[in-house]
Amino acid sequence: MTQGVVQDKVAEALTGSLRLAQQRGILKLEQMPVINLEAPKRPEWGDVSCTVAMSLSASERRPPFEIAQIIIDHIHERDTLFARVDIARPGFLNLTVKPELWMDVLRHIETQGAEYGHSRLGQGRRVLVEYVSANPTGPLHVGHGRGAAVGQALVRLLRATGHDVVSEYYINDAGRQMKLLGVSVLARYLESCGQAVPFPEDGYQGDYIRAVAARVKAEQGVALLSLPSSEAEQRGREFAYRELLALIRQDLETFGITFESWFSEASLLSSGAVEQVLNELRSRDLLFDQDGAQWFRSSAYGDEKDRVVRKQEGDYTYLASDIAYHRDKLRRGFDLLVDVWGADHHGYIPRMQAVVQAYGYPKERLRVVLVQMVNLLRGGRKVEMSKRAGEFITLREVMDEVGADAAKFFFLMRDSSTHLDFDLELAKQQSQENPVYYVQYAHARIASLMRVAASRGIECPLPSQADLALLDDPDELVIIRKLSIFPVVLEASAVELEPHRMAYYLRELAALVHPFYNKHRILPPAADIDSTPASPTEPSASVSRVPEAVPPGLTGSRLALMWAVQQVVRNGLTVLGVSAPEQM
Repeated sequence: MTQGVVQDKVAEALTGSLRLAQQRGILKLEQMPVINLEAPKRPEWGDVSCTVAMSLSASERRPPFEIAQIIIDHIHERDTLFARVDIARPGFLNLTVKPELWMDVLRHIETQGAEYGHSRLGQGRRVLVEYVSANPTGPLHVGHGRGAAVGQALVRLLRATGHDVVSEYYINDAGRQMKLLGVSVLARYLESCGQAVPFPEDGYQGDYIRAVAARVKAEQGVALLSLPSSEAEQRGREFAYRELLALIRQDLETFGITFESWFSEASLLSSGAVEQVLNELRSRDLLFDQDGAQWFRSSAYGDEKDRVVRKQEGDYTYLASDIAYHRDKLRRGFDLLVDVWGADHHGYIPRMQAVVQAYGYPKERLRVVLVQMVNLLRGGRKVEMSKRAGEFITLREVMDEVGADAAKFFFLMRDSSTHLDFDLELAKQQSQENPVYYVQYAHARIASLMRVAASRGIECPLPSQADLALLDDPDELVIIRKLSIFPVVLEASAVELEPHRMAYYLRELAALVHPFYNKHRILPPAADIDSTPASPTEPSASVSRVPEAVPPGLTGSRLALMWAVQQVVRNGLTVLGVSAPEQM
C-alpha cells in the first residue's frame, strides 16, 4: 500500500539501506521488514517517524539505537532526501525531508489529476457490493439513506483502488412481509369502499398505505370487492409492490445512486434455486431433519448453533433464501462479497459466513459492513417518530429539506458502526459547524479565487509552471503534507471498508485551507480585497485584514498550491458521491 508521494520515497530509501547493510553482512535480515512511516507526535521532531529499528532488535540481537544508526549510515540518498535525520531513544528514526521534495506532491497531483489517489491495489479483483436492499413495503427512511450513502461510497472507493465492482440491490419480494403488504393495502382499500374491516395486527401502518390503496381504487374501481379475498389481496400486493419499488428507485436516483443489478428474492423460489441448494447441503450431510423442520448444520463452521431453513409448516425461512442468494453470488465468480446491513443483523453474520464456508470458500470471502441507526435532530432536539402510527421520516423528506449532498456527507462523516446524530438545522447552516458546507466551500472558494485572478489578468499557473521553491512558509508545507497522504487515506478507506475516513480527511484539509486564506495573501492587494467570498469562520476576514506585499512570483506559486488543494478536495468528494460546487 502507498504511504504518500514523499513517504514512499522515504520508505524506498530505508528499504535500500537495509538491503545494503544485509549485503555487507552488517545485518542478517532473514526477512525484509515492511517499512511503516508515521507522523511524529510533535512537528519539531520531523516529517516522518519510523520504528523499524525497534522491530528488528530481537531478531538482530542488537540494541535498536545501534540498528537505527546502521540504517542512517547506509542511506544512499541521504543528502538529496533529508534535511535532518535524528535518532530518539530507544531507536525512533525521525526524518525531516528536504522542502523541495514536498513540491513533487503538487506536480504529482497535476500529472494524475482526477486519478490522484487512485491505485491498482485491487488488481482487478471482482467485488459485489450489495446494499440498501430495503423491503419494497414502504418508502426509504433515513436509516436506509445512511446505508445507501455507505454502500455507494464503498463502490466508488473500491473502484478507485483497482477493483472490478458490481453494485446490487436485493429485492425482498417474497415471504411474510409481502403478504402483510397485500393484506394491509386490501384493508385500506376496503375501508375506502365503505366496508368496516379490522386492520391486520402486524400490518403496515402509515399514510403511504392509504395512498397506495387510493391509487388501487382509482385504477380498479370496486372490482376487487367481487373477487375472492386471496385474489384481491394478491392484486393489491402486486400493485403496491410495483408502486413502492418504483418509489424506491426514484428516491435513490434523486440521492445520486443507481445499481448495475436488481436481484429478486422471488426468482430464487420460482426457479427452484432454494430447493436446489438445500438438496446440495443435504447431500453433504449439512442439512438434517429435527422436530419436523429442516436445519442447516451451521455450527460446523463456527456458528453458535444450527439454524432452521424450513419450518414445520413447510415455509422456508429467510435464511433459506439467503443461502441460495449467496450461493448465486459465489457462482457468479466474485472474489469478494460485501454486504451492507443494518446493525440489528449483527447476529446474522456467523450463519452467513458458515454458508460461505459450506461451499468451500474462506469466511473472509464475505465481509459485512454494519450501519447503525440515525437519530434525527432539529436544533439539538430529537425528532420524535411513532412506530405505532407508522410514522417515520423518509429519505425523500430529508433530501427535500437539506439536499442530497448534505444528507450524504452527514451519513458518511461518522463510522457506520456507531450511532449518528443528524441535526437537520445544522445541515442547512452556512458555517464552519456544518461539515459538508465547510468542505464544499473550500472547493468553491478556490474556484472563486481563480475566477477573480483571471478577471484581473493574473496568470493562474499549474504546479509545473510555478516557482514552487517559493512555498517555504510552514503553513504552506503543512497543507502540502496533508495533500501527500490523500492516496493513503483513500486506500485505507477502501481496504477497511470505512468511508468515514475520507470524510474526516476532507474536513481536516478544509480546516487548514480556510485559515490559510485568511492569514496569507494570495492575490495582489488590489485584486484581493473584497473580491472573494468571506470565510464561513470569519465573515469579514477578506475585508478587514491589512493588505500585505506579495513577493514576485509568490502569487503564482500560491495559486498553484490552491489549484492542487481544489483537485484533491474534488477527488475526495467524488469518491464519496458528493458534488464539488464551483459556486456557493
